Amino acid sequence: MAQAGRAVRRSLWLGTLGRLLRHRAFVIGALLFGAMVLLALLGPWLGSGDPNKLAVRFRFQPPSMDHLLGTDNLGRSMLSRVIHGAQLSLMIGLWVVVLNAVFGVLLGAVAGYFSRLDGPLMRFADALMAFPSVLLAIGIAAALGPSTFTVVVALAVVYIPRTARILRASVLVVRELDYVHSARVSGATHAHILWRHILPNSMAPLIVQLSFVFAYAVLSEAVLSFLGLGAPPTQPSWGILIAEGRGYIREAWWLTFMPGAAIAVTVLGVNLLGDGLRDVLDPRLKIEQG
Repeated sequence: MAQAGRAVRRSLWLGTLGRLLRHRAFVIGALLFGAMVLLALLGPWLGSGDPNKLAVRFRFQPPSMDHLLGTDNLGRSMLSRVIHGAQLSLMIGLWVVVLNAVFGVLLGAVAGYFSRLDGPLMRFADALMAFPSVLLAIGIAAALGPSTFTVVVALAVVYIPRTARILRASVLVVRELDYVHSARVSGATHAHILWRHILPNSMAPLIVQLSFVFAYAVLSEAVLSFLGLGAPPTQPSWGILIAEGRGYIREAWWLTFMPGAAIAVTVLGVNLLGDGLRDVLDPRLKIEQG
C-alpha cells in the first residue's frame, strides 16, 4: 500500500510538472526569472566588483563593450550596481515570501479551522487590508526608519493578511470534507488534522499567492527605496538607482532605464510564473476548462 501511494504521488508530481512545462506563460516566466537569479548569483564574475567604486574620469559613459550598462555621474559601473540591486531585491522578496509562508499559513489555518478565532483574526486582517498596500508599507517604514530589515518587516505586515485570507478560504472548504471528519472521529488531534490532512490539500492556492507576493515585494521595495525609506544609499537598490538617475535622464537615459528594465523583467517573470501555476494547480480552472 505504501509503495502504491508513493507511486501515485510520483505520478501526480510528474503529471503536474509536465503540464507546467507545456504552459507557455510558465516557461517564459521561468526563463525571465531564472535569468535574473543567475545575474544575481553570478554577480562577482559578471560585475566589476565594488558597486560604490568611484571613477570620475569615466562618468556618464554610455553602454559599450568597456562598460556594458554604462556608468553613472560618479563613474560607478551600472552593471555592478544593477547586479547588487538584483541580489538585494531577490533577497528581500525571498524573506517576505518566507514570512508570509510561516505567519500567513499559521493565521489562515487557525482562522479557517477554529471558528471561534475566525472572527477576531479576520477582522484584524481586514483592518490592515483596508489601507492601500504601498501607503501602509510607507507608514511602517517611516516609523521604523530606513533599512533593509525595515523593508522586510513592512512588506511582510502588508502581505501576510492577504496570504492568510486566501489560505483560510481553502481551509474552510477542506475542513468539511469526509476524510477530515473521519480523522476527527477517529480521535486525531487538531494539530494532526491540520498538518496531515488540511494543509497538504490547501497548498495549491498558497503556492500561487506566494509567487505573486514575491513580485509585489520586489516592486514595493523599489518604491520604498526610491522614496528613501528602503535600503541605505551605500547599498545599491533598483529603487535607489532610479532615484539617483532621474536628475540626469536627458543626458544619461541608461541610469534609469537599466534598473527599471531589471524590475520589469523580474516582476513580469514572476507574474508569468504565478499565472502558469494558477492555471495548472487551480482545480476550479480545470473544471471550467474541462
